[in-house]
Amino acid sequence: MTSTPPPPTSADVARLAGVSRATVSFVLNDTAGGRVGEQTRQRVRAAADQLGYVPHAAARSLRAGRTGLVLLVGSSAPIGPLFSGFYRELQQALQRHGYTSVLYGPSRGGGEEPARGWAELRPAAVLCLESILTPAGVGILHRAGTRAVLTLGTRPVPGAHALVMDQHEVGAAAGAHLLARGRRRIGVVVPGDRDLDQFSGPRTAGVRSAVASSGLDARVELLPLGYTEESGVQAAARCRELGLDAVFAYNDEYAMLLMRSLQDAGVDIPRQVAVVGADDLLLGALLRPRLSTVHMSLPKGEELASLVEQLVADPSSVPVTGNLLTVRLVERESS
Repeated sequence: MTSTPPPPTSADVARLAGVSRATVSFVLNDTAGGRVGEQTRQRVRAAADQLGYVPHAAARSLRAGRTGLVLLVGSSAPIGPLFSGFYRELQQALQRHGYTSVLYGPSRGGGEEPARGWAELRPAAVLCLESILTPAGVGILHRAGTRAVLTLGTRPVPGAHALVMDQHEVGAAAGAHLLARGRRRIGVVVPGDRDLDQFSGPRTAGVRSAVASSGLDARVELLPLGYTEESGVQAAARCRELGLDAVFAYNDEYAMLLMRSLQDAGVDIPRQVAVVGADDLLLGALLRPRLSTVHMSLPKGEELASLVEQLVADPSSVPVTGNLLTVRLVERESS
């Protein structure tokens, strides 16, 4: 039975490159500034590549007194292309700032348990997409050495920097548009996936507030819709029973599902029923009729990475609170 050889060390790299271990550390951690010449840098990197050596993150963290780890806590809800792109851009920006970002899987359970699991990794910063973090959980993270805790959810959490995604405005934009188009019997899709409640609830409230503030004789009806073809058929039948002349379909995917079912049932879109989605997916613009939608914009990854760096450098800075989301209605043929 062959034994596995021990992993290469910085001493091995130093011997092969003909330099000191300190020089290896300077080069591979990019901390030497101009003190190491370019030829020496290339020699060290070539030796590291030849040996398959990579720096030990835990040892580096011990020397620095903190980790360079940023924990991005995933959502149990389907986050879609908008947030997938946002996370990808943010991870690239954090890397440029010298951080290692890790996408942590969705955390189930309540109370402080999710925060205890995150704290075990001793991250320098935590960005939590869902509103599952509690004030006590924020305290656990800070006591474990986490210098910045940011929530990217639908509500702020005391003790954390809160970047709020105001889903209410998504529904309000859709509702105002449908009212302006003369629609008065508006259905609002409520997804069957309960993980989406944190988004669908405020969006529904946004449509209701648009109707209430308009002063018009209009009504809002809830339209349950599971993400299946069978449920789409049932929702289309429900639309006709309720005499709806418009639907805000939660997002573009649910909108496309409902539109197909309505068209199969002989409903003319938008003459009989106008449909609006949200997310502004490319596929929605390829439909016939093209799908009206609420476009949502998130801050650039570089902006958020710079904020993380600032908060890690100065954990005592004034709490940051702000709206993370801006919305605009994209009008197309479906409404």
